[in-house]
This record gives sequence, structure tokens and C-alpha cells, in this order.
Amino acid sequence: MNSKADKVAGSSPASPCIRQCCLDEQDICVGCFRTIEEIIHWSASSDAEKTQIIERCKQRKVQRKRC
Repeated sequence: MNSKADKVAGSSPASPCIRQCCLDEQDICVGCFRTIEEIIHWSASSDAEKTQIIERCKQRKVQRKRC
């Protein structure tokens, strides 16, 4: 997403939140591209799960730009 979302060595992946929170009709944030479920469960997610969420967000962002 941005440099904040990049994993820093030895730390948990940073939240992709960019403080532009607004959900679209599919309950996906138009700022960070996380689903409402991903947002709700972020703090309880493992580092591996957070990394997977960030990758899905990147894919959603690319797909959104194609539309």
C-alpha cells in the first residue's frame, strides 16, 4: 500500500490504514482496500495473516484501478 505498510525487520506488519475510511457497497474500505472483516480482526491476526491481508489489499487496489 505505502511505506507504512511495508514490514520493518523484526516487527509486525503495519496496518495498511491511511485514515480514509469509507466502505463501498461490498464493505471494502476505499482507503486501504481491506474488507470490514479484515479491519475488525486485524489486531488479533498473526503476522502471516496480516501479510496475506496486505497482499489481498494490493490486489484489490489494482482491480479497482482497472474498473
